[in-house]
Amino acid sequence: MSDLRSAEAVFAEQEEELWDLLRAKEYATAAELLRDMRVATVERLLDRTPPAIMPMAFRLLDKDVAVEVFGNMEPSLQSDLIDGLADEHTQDLFSQLQSSTQARLVDEVPAEVAQRLLFSLGEAQRNAAGKILGYPEDSVGRRMAAVPQELTPNMSAATALNIIRDVTVAEHEIDHLSVLPVGSTSHKVLGLVHLPRLVRAEPDELISDIMEPTETVHAHDDAEDAARTVVHDRVQALPVVDEADRLIGMLTVADAQQILEEEESEDTFRSGGAEPLGQPYLSTSVMHLVKSRVTWLLVLGIGAVLTVQVLDYFEDTLAAMVVLTLFVPLLTGTGGNTGNQAATTVTRAIALSQVTTRDFLRVISREALVGLTLGLLLGTLGFIGASIFFDVELGVVIGATLVVICTLAASVGSIMPLIASKIGVDPAVFSNPFISTVVDALGLIVYFLIAKTILGI
Repeated sequence: MSDLRSAEAVFAEQEEELWDLLRAKEYATAAELLRDMRVATVERLLDRTPPAIMPMAFRLLDKDVAVEVFGNMEPSLQSDLIDGLADEHTQDLFSQLQSSTQARLVDEVPAEVAQRLLFSLGEAQRNAAGKILGYPEDSVGRRMAAVPQELTPNMSAATALNIIRDVTVAEHEIDHLSVLPVGSTSHKVLGLVHLPRLVRAEPDELISDIMEPTETVHAHDDAEDAARTVVHDRVQALPVVDEADRLIGMLTVADAQQILEEEESEDTFRSGGAEPLGQPYLSTSVMHLVKSRVTWLLVLGIGAVLTVQVLDYFEDTLAAMVVLTLFVPLLTGTGGNTGNQAATTVTRAIALSQVTTRDFLRVISREALVGLTLGLLLGTLGFIGASIFFDVELGVVIGATLVVICTLAASVGSIMPLIASKIGVDPAVFSNPFISTVVDALGLIVYFLIAKTILGI
């Protein structure tokens, strides 16, 4: 732990020193400081650098480092950085990105900037980027990497190794050579060969004897589903094929992990009632932060009108027994939390392919039973507490309401993600705050109906 604290202290010192040097326009010293840092440290530092001085810091990086750092940035941050760089610098960086990264950046920048970037490429690169842009935004085709080398089944291991040695790839893409596809003369995928297995093979051993079978994924398939296949099956890469089942790219494990990180980040934001930022927090403008939250607040505010309407409808009940108002926060809070727990659990299970819409009844019955059990436990405590401090009749109201609310909330929380998945909507869209709003309104209706029945008011 002390080593981690020490490393964090060193990073903080480097960060302050770099910012001071940039503000003082001591660029040579700043460039030397950056040159001594690891690439991962540079990336983290730029994520935290104020937008006003980020372009200055980026221009001081060595070319190879700049290309790698730029390629690893979120597209929205790349777009912001482009605004502060000269055209020739931007075009040089853009030309060295892999085609899938070029396509993501083109989606992010204004149309006139995108056009300039694409026309700055050579014909082959422009065609490759254009081909990827032709696939749907959330498809595997948008995220696939180029095939560095395709092997043939009748090739010897020695020949394959010689070919691999001569393959030209960028330094930060060298891992793409760790697993290579084997294709037929018509580029149909026959299998995969892992580099360690190839190195250990006898020189005259054929590729067909050492290749392993593999699944393939179509370029139009959903990127998240393909990424989960890569991670769940623990494979290093998955061949991507076109409509004719011809090899056109590879989805690497690194790209798959990045896709899943982005999806999980998106789900986290939406579960909290906000839109994903798409870039590091400290590099995000205040207005961008406002925009990411205001829409959800408006939607949830409109939904909260339901709660107000319920309270208004039962105004006479509240007036007859004012003490009922004391328990409203307890009941709505418990219901909302129970619904959120169920929604989070089911959404996660859907994301991991542990649950599908075919399991609709099984999931609802399980969550209803969980809610009922929780309701009985909490309801018993509520009954005891309310009976001691108020009276037994009120204790019965609170206890019974907690049982019904917990059962109802868990059921609603499990139903919404399943419905979203069924209609093709991201389950995270039915975020926890949204579920809380619905459960609050239903919970109040249950509460007042039980109160009126038991207390006779």
